[in-house]
Amino acid sequence: MLRAIDNRHRHAQTAPRTALRPEDSGTPEYIRRSWLRCLNQYHLDPKSEREPYVVARHERLERKEHNRDLLALADAEMAHLYHQLAGSGYSIILTDRDGVLLDYYGDFSFRNAAFRTGLVLGAMWDEEHGGTNGMGTCLVERTPLIVHREQHFFSRNSGLTCCAAPIFDHRGELIAVLDASGESDRAQQHTLVLVNMAAQMIENRLFLHHFRDACVVRFHSRPELLGTWGEGIIALDANGLISALDRNALFQLGLKSAADLLGSPLERVFTVSLNALLARSQRKSFHPLTLYDAHHGGRMFAIAQAPQSKRAGKPRGAGPAGTEALDPDRGPLEELDFGDPVMARNIQATRRTLAREIPILLIGESGTGKECFARALHASSERAEKPFVALHCGALPDSEPVGATLTEQMHSRIVQANGGTLFLDDIGELPAPLQAQVLHLIEERALPAAGGAEAVRIDVQLVSATRRDLHEPVQRGALREDLFYRLQGLVLTLPPLRERKDKAAVIRHIFAQESAATPAVSMGEDMIDALKAYSWPGNIRQLRNVLRGMIAMRANNQLDAGCLPAEYGAGEVHSEEPLSVEAQRLNPLERAERAALLHEIELHQCNLSRVAHSLGIGRNTLYRNLRRLHISLPVRR
Repeated sequence: MLRAIDNRHRHAQTAPRTALRPEDSGTPEYIRRSWLRCLNQYHLDPKSEREPYVVARHERLERKEHNRDLLALADAEMAHLYHQLAGSGYSIILTDRDGVLLDYYGDFSFRNAAFRTGLVLGAMWDEEHGGTNGMGTCLVERTPLIVHREQHFFSRNSGLTCCAAPIFDHRGELIAVLDASGESDRAQQHTLVLVNMAAQMIENRLFLHHFRDACVVRFHSRPELLGTWGEGIIALDANGLISALDRNALFQLGLKSAADLLGSPLERVFTVSLNALLARSQRKSFHPLTLYDAHHGGRMFAIAQAPQSKRAGKPRGAGPAGTEALDPDRGPLEELDFGDPVMARNIQATRRTLAREIPILLIGESGTGKECFARALHASSERAEKPFVALHCGALPDSEPVGATLTEQMHSRIVQANGGTLFLDDIGELPAPLQAQVLHLIEERALPAAGGAEAVRIDVQLVSATRRDLHEPVQRGALREDLFYRLQGLVLTLPPLRERKDKAAVIRHIFAQESAATPAVSMGEDMIDALKAYSWPGNIRQLRNVLRGMIAMRANNQLDAGCLPAEYGAGEVHSEEPLSVEAQRLNPLERAERAALLHEIELHQCNLSRVAHSLGIGRNTLYRNLRRLHISLPVRR
């Protein structure tokens, strides 16, 4: 048992606190250190019955005002975490750097215990006032931790389990603690993981908010984790020099301190300049770009964002050195305008309605850039700093019943998009049980919470996309009619590449993107003429794949029409087999979709797994499309 240094605390040695027996090797060292502090430094009595200390109301209000940005940015993450733990008896708590409880999302089943133990607004939960506990001990240890039941110093708290994680500011100073507390019989490690993820998301939001008038680079070793709690963020000042790195950036780069990088250009970190990275990010509509660590050569994926005032198209002072070529009035949406009148009208219509936040429906063949357009829309809006969450409805399996697990999964993804943009691709394939949730989201700006709890308030810009006419699934009852009409606040049709008036400009743009890492590669006019003449049934996605392949397989740095694969030569298009009677009944959009899918199947030699991966859809969706478009595959011998 821990050794007290004076007789006033000797009874603590004999107290039946099994968690602290010396032979119990499972007691964490941070618990032992905390008890020693409580006994020797704070002179606390574990049997004390004194009331928890609560600061005066005026002091609590002053602390809330001082932490106004923290509270505003943490609210969405606390609501998300509370929803994730709904029904488990946990409450979500936020304290400031001194351990004063600032905000609270309470589980009704835990409310009585909360009042009994002092989990109320203004309560002091630092170790000096609250003994060993999740929030106070986390403030001292500066790391995520669990304090389980009798590991608490005060007996009155021995029924609690607390999972706490620290929140740091851009300087690396601990400014708050996020905690989930409840009367759980077990120390839930997965709960601590969720709390730590939410704490780091709050950190990210605070970092981006603090540096909203600076250039920021967001990166990760895995492209799908950009925009999540684990991404690294670097801020650069008006001269293009590094002014701050968050702790995830240090972790991703394998660094212990940011000191050596402060005041350095981005080239000290990555093999690219800030100016080049900003321009490439705009050209690629903020899709992840491949970069390389300047020291170890490791591959990273990143996006770069100009200052918020520049993204919003407002004039500001001198920007980073070398960025003068970037037009502040030409935002991510305008970067998609290469001269086609249909695309120009789409961009203008989107600009006019963006502030009104009405649902937007994008219609276009596979490969026309619907998700790219949605990302540009998001990056051009005031929600650019908030999450962009894409849900591919066609990848949700319909061969199995859509039960509570899938519903909770979708709940979680939609809640993750709160404050940002939710992109629902293949909306016509959305399983029927989930359509009611989307309808409720549009009408009530809320989602019914799991387990009959309160509805979760959601604020998102909804963008949906489809490759085919939605009247058909409505007529056969696969898509709710009321949802169909609510999705159509603004309907935009993205033209197929073969119909675009700016085809040459698009070809040059895609080539510039794909050859960015090999700037010596050039393309002759005969190549552009040949590419213009082809019908491109797979649209921009197919064009990108062809250019990427030619650049990789080139014999020299000058690409001409002779470099084209045989099936792409001078506008040559494969003649299709005669259409079956069923296929002849397809409308023009479905015929074009059929031709594009046939091409992908031929390109991948009937390997359906590769076809599905290339199209970004699930195999179930691919099989549905084969049946819908009356495509029969040859029998393998």
